[in-house]
Amino acid sequence: MAKTRYTSIPDIPTTGLTGWQAQTLSAMKENVELLIGTRGEKGGSSRAVTKAQIGVNLAPPQNMQRVTATGAGFTISGVTVPSLEDYGNLVTNVQELANDVAALRNTVNVLIQQLKG
Repeated sequence: MAKTRYTSIPDIPTTGLTGWQAQTLSAMKENVELLIGTRGEKGGSSRAVTKAQIGVNLAPPQNMQRVTATGAGFTISGVTVPSLEDYGNLVTNVQELANDVAALRNTVNVLIQQLKG
């Protein structure tokens, strides 16, 4: 990941400025310095993130495209039970969904780490 370097902003000259002008320019200078990380803020938590600093890959393609379990079953002694085939389909569907969620969580966690710096 490439590091972006910024130069510090010189002090704002206050001669010839009204009070509100000096305050506004000083506040803008401080905000820009915080965003670019030249203010010396502990941990750099306000530093801006640029496009070049994000290197997370796109989320992988979703494995589960449709539910194959159909709810088919049998009634045995007044109790409805799924067929073994439909139960197996449901287990497969749930596992595919769990894998998709895990892959997305991984992508989001990598993105969060890159945003935190």
